[in-house]
Amino acid sequence: MSRHHLINGIQVPFTAQEEAEWDAKEADYAAQKAKQVSVESKDYVSKRKVAYPKIGDQLDMLWHSIDQDPQLKSKYFDFYEAIKAVKVKYPKNG
Repeated sequence: MSRHHLINGIQVPFTAQEEAEWDAKEADYAAQKAKQVSVESKDYVSKRKVAYPKIGDQLDMLWHSIDQDPQLKSKYFDFYEAIKAVKVKYPKNG
């Protein structure tokens, strides 16, 4: 989608130079925003990334916790039943 000016109600396309200038401004703005968002610089972020169990293991732990609690089975019925269906269809010793 090309950029344009609106002059007297008429859309006038940007020139190639105007497009390049606009692209440069957008890139500069994005770079400035990226510097402001320094989540990765926090020490705990990288440590947590490697310390957490894999997401599949986390979901399995969650499912087993729900499986042991009737109230949670009811509360998270759709999640529980979706995972249970896969476990029944593909049992560990199947």
